[in-house]
Amino acid sequence: MIDAIIFVVDEKYEGQRIDKVISEVRTDVSRSFIQKILEQEKVLVNSKTINKSYKVKAGDKVVVSSVKPQELEAVAQNIPLDIRYEDNCLLVVNKPKGMVVHPATGNFDSTLVNALLYHCKGTLSGINGVLRPGIVHRIDKNTSGLLVVAKNDLSHISLSEQISSHSFSREYYSVVYGHLKEHKGTINAPIGRNPNNRLQMCVTTKNSKNAVTHYEVLEEYDKFSFIKLKLETGRTHQIRVHMKHIGHPVAGDDVYGPKNVIKELNGQCLHAGLIGFRHPVSNEYIEIVSELPDYFQSFLNRIK
Repeated sequence: MIDAIIFVVDEKYEGQRIDKVISEVRTDVSRSFIQKILEQEKVLVNSKTINKSYKVKAGDKVVVSSVKPQELEAVAQNIPLDIRYEDNCLLVVNKPKGMVVHPATGNFDSTLVNALLYHCKGTLSGINGVLRPGIVHRIDKNTSGLLVVAKNDLSHISLSEQISSHSFSREYYSVVYGHLKEHKGTINAPIGRNPNNRLQMCVTTKNSKNAVTHYEVLEEYDKFSFIKLKLETGRTHQIRVHMKHIGHPVAGDDVYGPKNVIKELNGQCLHAGLIGFRHPVSNEYIEIVSELPDYFQSFLNRIK
């Protein structure tokens, strides 16, 4: 919810877009949400409605009406799941390529969360809210592989703390363009939002977080390399951004790869093949491995 706001535009904002100015006055509200309320004519400047491209003038009086965003809730759907481990505290699922992890704009059903709600009959941690119950960490829609899901809040907290302290193991497999100079190495480069494209991440020192990826070359082919990667941190699109940063983007990546994308892959050739963690109750170390999926193996066979 955004409460009513009334303010007079300061000289320092002269000539800036109204959505940007409101987002700087109310840093707790996303710019995309502000744009929506502008479209709903919930913002008045000098008692008149304006569009989101309006550029403010010093002295403008801005009034933003109180708005409560629509409450959404994920629904249970009977969707088959490939479960590799399960007990009363958690489960590990092998997510197929093409499945979105949780509902969001444009994907409100047929997600992993919808399937989990049906399978677990609502017994999932509530820490991440009604649209992301049980979700401790995520992988992208077109990344396949293993995810751990918490069935209660205590398990969620334990698993999250292991991720934060880097004691939670995550290994990925990928095919990338070209041959890497070193067969083993570490990419230590901070990642933040791309200022020129808000839908992308990039290596940057501005408004970024530290990101560390370890890699090892397993095989080399004519134009590609088959590699294993281990995450030390878990930033959005981390592997894809880091591999682009060092000049070896992930094959099939239609966001960070070359324009002539490999369409047969239907997205990045990236698989979360191993996760390891301490059980939240027993403290036993659990390690789950997932074999390379068919799409990945078929591509390897083709480029060998």
